[in-house]
Amino acid sequence: MTTRLLSLLCLILAMLPASPALAATGKVRAVTTVGMLTDAVRVIGGERVEVTGLMGEGVDPHLYKASPGDLRLLSSADIVFAIGLHLEGRMVDALEKLSKTRRVVIIGEEIDRSLLRSEEGDAHDPHIWFDVSLWSKALDAVEKGLIAADAAGAEIYKANAAKYRDQLASLHEWVKTEIASIPKAQRVLVTAHDAFGYFSRAYDIEVLAIQGVSTDSEASLRDINALVDTLVTRKIPAVFVESSVPRKAIDALREGAAARNHTVTIGGELFSDAMGPAGTAEGTYIGMVKHNVDSIVHALKTADAPPSAPVPTTAK
Repeated sequence: MTTRLLSLLCLILAMLPASPALAATGKVRAVTTVGMLTDAVRVIGGERVEVTGLMGEGVDPHLYKASPGDLRLLSSADIVFAIGLHLEGRMVDALEKLSKTRRVVIIGEEIDRSLLRSEEGDAHDPHIWFDVSLWSKALDAVEKGLIAADAAGAEIYKANAAKYRDQLASLHEWVKTEIASIPKAQRVLVTAHDAFGYFSRAYDIEVLAIQGVSTDSEASLRDINALVDTLVTRKIPAVFVESSVPRKAIDALREGAAARNHTVTIGGELFSDAMGPAGTAEGTYIGMVKHNVDSIVHALKTADAPPSAPVPTTAK
């Protein structure tokens, strides 16, 4: 579908009358973009909210284009949640048009700018969920948005959000303990794109990536060669693939290192911009974070490191 036709469809859908979903079903109809946000709205909304996520496992939000079916879902929602900060870069126009007739909550716009990582110009890193404590603050916007859409459920949303914040506080401390168990010299996380900047800042682990915060452009040969030099010089033993990013650049890193007599293994597959399959532990935010941390620690930690701390349970 051409950009002109997509814009026209957005305009037509935006002119439709407000959705009667809440009155008809007794539930708030919410539509979300990325999986981390879908999970958060489900946890905080509980039984009062019917949540539909647009992007499932393995989907790269930087490259995602809304389909006509997506636009119909968005237009029928009582409330829409997105990360913003150009994460859903190809949906910006559709969300802006939708906001004229629907309640649209852009999580990134509700966060104190001093807490965000700055990129070139006035851009900010959108991967806020990788600092669990920052993600917990960001979810204030989910709670407020649901209350605005359904004031009768305010006490339920407040209670669910408070319980979830407690679980995230425990998760944050667990991540700090686990990452700190990796010897400092080995605490280097190498990935395909720069999604783990907040993780680096919050948990004191160096992060090196081939691409920047967006996957919207190809990695250059110069970027790959520069990182190969780093792998070889510093004898970094492992790199990580991402579930939503093609692994060809990571394979090129390994091949480049091998050509210089340095073996680099795949430390595991991390969930960066998408969570795991629905119905699995990794298909929840807490399960996704646990999987990532377990994979990183297993690949980088020495055998005589301290034992793992207990893992917080996932919110119900």
